[in-house]
Amino acid sequence: MNHDTPLSPRPLSHLSEVHRRVLTTAQLRAHGVPAAEVNEQCRPDGPWQQLLPGVVLLHPGPPTGEERLQAVLTYAARERTTGVPVQPGAEGPHRPTYAETMVTGLAALALYGFTSAGSLASLDQIDVLVPRMRRLRSTGCARILRTPALPAARQVKGVPVAPVPRAVADAVAGLSDANAVRRLLTEAVRGAHCEPAAVVRELNDAKLLSRPHVVDAVDSLLAEGRAIAEHRLYRMVSEYGLPDPVWNVDLRLPGGPHLGGLDAYWPGQAVAVELDTRAPRQDDDALWSEYARKREHLERLGITVVHITPRKLREGLEQQAAVVRTALMAAADRDPAAYVVVLPR
Repeated sequence: MNHDTPLSPRPLSHLSEVHRRVLTTAQLRAHGVPAAEVNEQCRPDGPWQQLLPGVVLLHPGPPTGEERLQAVLTYAARERTTGVPVQPGAEGPHRPTYAETMVTGLAALALYGFTSAGSLASLDQIDVLVPRMRRLRSTGCARILRTPALPAARQVKGVPVAPVPRAVADAVAGLSDANAVRRLLTEAVRGAHCEPAAVVRELNDAKLLSRPHVVDAVDSLLAEGRAIAEHRLYRMVSEYGLPDPVWNVDLRLPGGPHLGGLDAYWPGQAVAVELDTRAPRQDDDALWSEYARKREHLERLGITVVHITPRKLREGLEQQAAVVRTALMAAADRDPAAYVVVLPR
């Protein structure tokens, strides 16, 4: 049999093109190809090649990035599936079920379209997340990452992929170059793939914030995220016809203590907006307590504080404008606020 010979009377036409090129030995048996024949076809000068244990590429020459991805997913999921393709006649293109398996790290980011992650074909290894109890080892181009709890996968180009924050954290775990880490984190935020706090939360959970080059990149990420959030706040005021506030100010009691900085303040209505750009770190509880104390103090003085997160600004700018407008309109029905001194920050 040569590589152009049909595998069996059970055709593969119901599979997508890449799935016809990458099959498990169990799938080949189901199509009438015995193990001895598979071994013969996978000889060093043969028309097929074994990419990973139990996973065969049905052509010679280097695999494409898509074929390597398919092979890794097939290898990682093969113990959870029957290995038998859908029967011919099934409606629609066959998409295998990769139970409890998803792509993460640089390969996932490449699927999301991150230019800083490179292409699938350029990656030496493809990372896949599996449950911690799976008995599966890394081999060849497949790197197995175990986790006690799988995140909810997203479907990207028909492939189960870890959410961006988790994929970024798994990629950063394998990088020692500070510039590479910074490029990934910056693209995650500038490309509106996720909020900075979500990335930092995953980095913290992965215990990566003890690495100096990661901490430096995170500091740049948070500054980038705050700048983007501030720009959206300016847009909100302008596009939705809110009165102009004073921007980036400090409040003090006359002759008294500093009350804290605010991102926007309407002195006539005693309404303030504060952006919550906190990121979960070891000192998060203390930082949140500081936020809460400041807010309580201002509200005791009769100042309404509207707390807005970058995510709320990204996903619901009009809704947040309505919240601020309501607070401004309600000022007429409140008792006058205490007099405070407004200083540039």
